[in-house]
Amino acid sequence: MTAFGVGEACAMNARPIAADDTASPPIALYMPDLSDGGMERVMLNLAEAFMARGHAVDLLVSRDDGIYRDHLPEGVRLRVLEPTGPLLGRLQALRATRPAEWKTLAWTVLLGRKPGRQLSRLPSLVRYLRARRPGALIAANTYCNLNAVWARRLAGVPTRVMVTEHNALSPKNTRTGIGGAQWLARLPLIGQVYARADVVLAVSDGVADDLSAVTGLARSRIATVYNPVIKSDLAARAGEAAPHPWLADGGAAPVIVATGRLAPQKNFPLLLQAFALLRRQRPARLLILGEGRLRPQLEALIAELDLGEDVALPGFVTNPYAAFARASLFVLSSDYEGLGNVLIEAMASGCPVVSTDCPSGPAEILEGGRLGELVPVKDAAALSAAMLRALDTPRANADALRRRGAYFSQERSAERYLDLLFGQRRAPSEVTACQPQARR
Repeated sequence: MTAFGVGEACAMNARPIAADDTASPPIALYMPDLSDGGMERVMLNLAEAFMARGHAVDLLVSRDDGIYRDHLPEGVRLRVLEPTGPLLGRLQALRATRPAEWKTLAWTVLLGRKPGRQLSRLPSLVRYLRARRPGALIAANTYCNLNAVWARRLAGVPTRVMVTEHNALSPKNTRTGIGGAQWLARLPLIGQVYARADVVLAVSDGVADDLSAVTGLARSRIATVYNPVIKSDLAARAGEAAPHPWLADGGAAPVIVATGRLAPQKNFPLLLQAFALLRRQRPARLLILGEGRLRPQLEALIAELDLGEDVALPGFVTNPYAAFARASLFVLSSDYEGLGNVLIEAMASGCPVVSTDCPSGPAEILEGGRLGELVPVKDAAALSAAMLRALDTPRANADALRRRGAYFSQERSAERYLDLLFGQRRAPSEVTACQPQARR
């Protein structure tokens, strides 16, 4: 444990920092936790790619819990930003904010419970920046993004800051009551603070367009970089043992696969309703891979629809490629996505796909529906009909799907991140040449 101020420390999953470790400044990646989600996998894939290029990587989290805690890339240094009391982080955010933004900050961020959880880590993040002086800080999640900009200003370091949005912000506008009003009021502040980052990045053009529209941030300030989804070991992983007996039993009924957190965004109830309609016309089985708080509700709906013999919820699996390579169809039923990593993974495995035409990523991934049918959001009948058509269509376009999936490679994405941060793919020793910038 290395201390960053009285009473606060950062935990690491590797050896203590040696003196020569500070010769080349690390790249720091900052996110809330290590739960099972697309954003978390993106950050871990970036960490792995950066280290392959010789960069040291620090992974900063507010909590070190989550499924990916035991699946960190070898060599990454995990640091837990410890919380302070409820007041200090808020005072520091106020100090880091321009006077013109104080009113919005006070009413929308300082008084909210969710932003307050991240603000309690702001003092620890400031101390980390002063102690480690990373060459770059890449943040993911809106409140981590705000913290990153504020912490750099308070620390007075030359670290380059990249803020990243992995989902469109506008779906959150549908919240009602006080929570919805607070979120709407925060959007201008988000645009003002993001404008002081060195790089503002969105994971799809749809997310970038939405971010500009709802925050007022100039669209020209937002770069689009697709996620680093596909790694070089895909073929080997696809050939590993199937994660469920249905994928290996040679049964006559086709197996449909979906994967993701069991959360409202993924709208698995819609998929179950669509599957129930499909089952009236032909035999089929459905696997939903993932874990989350909606498991009890989904299990109840499976029982209500009398699908118990044909639907399984095996939980989180570390290797979904072995499932995609054997499945007859992959289905994405989300209400919204930033990009849709699992859709890419299924395509790269050669699996036919059907998706809701949700904002923002599926239409971009599927080239407007050329590589897989897109259906309206929340329309169970349309989704069921598209699934049925896909099952009845010969798998003639598997190579085209693989080629499109391979476009979203770890290598391509990591190169673009480094280009945006440093102007070129620099070696670690060259990162020290970054000149200090004026305090923002």
